[in-house]
Amino acid sequence: MPAKLSVNLNAIAMLRNRRDLPWPSVAHLGRIALQSGASGLTVHPRPDERHIRFTDLPVLRALIDDEFPAAEFNIEGYPSEDFLALCEATEPEQVTLVPDDPSQATSDHGWDLELHQAFLTRVVARLRSRGMRVSLFVDGDGRADRMLLAKATGADRVELYTGPYGGCFDDPDAARREIERLGLTADAAKAEGLEVNAGHDLTVANLPALVQRIAHLAEVSIGHGLTADALEYGMAETVRRFCRACGQTI
Repeated sequence: MPAKLSVNLNAIAMLRNRRDLPWPSVAHLGRIALQSGASGLTVHPRPDERHIRFTDLPVLRALIDDEFPAAEFNIEGYPSEDFLALCEATEPEQVTLVPDDPSQATSDHGWDLELHQAFLTRVVARLRSRGMRVSLFVDGDGRADRMLLAKATGADRVELYTGPYGGCFDDPDAARREIERLGLTADAAKAEGLEVNAGHDLTVANLPALVQRIAHLAEVSIGHGLTADALEYGMAETVRRFCRACGQTI
């Protein structure tokens, strides 16, 4: 099965928030993305609401429930009590836990699973008891022992941090090395019974090699590169381009 595409709406929300105006509409562009072949929507509500606002969550939840019941809502973030309460109120299909400090501009590293094992185990159990799938943001460094620790938390999936791979856009040899590290991590996750997602700095150009190496990739979450392309191609055509890059027939 080709990897599914979840469109991250954070960059759209950040553009909207530059003015005290309702456009660009996060919900409207999310609708276009789902109409055009995306399998889900992703948001990362940060404490300062600098892009996605807490008030966006029920709107996007209703959009999926009312118009796209087969689609999934993925909420990612650091599992503070406030974040967990948002997830419990919104009931996304998937929660992706990331180890971000609130001041970070974007997610740039995976969990230290050894250090945070007990904490994550408690959080995962809490979310799964409410019927949510849980994914842990992890480094794609090829270490099989980390996937053993991820499995021990009770998580359903891991999301590979693909930032180092995305940063190799001008160095094919380095890109091949990063793909193999990601592939080894994905292989180890699969061996532990974990499904595998991926995200960060993925583009139409670098996706095909990644999905070829990780044939069992379940989902990619893409925001910055997709939003940048939408300025040139429009949201509908951009989503179709990314779906094709994932191996889908659109």
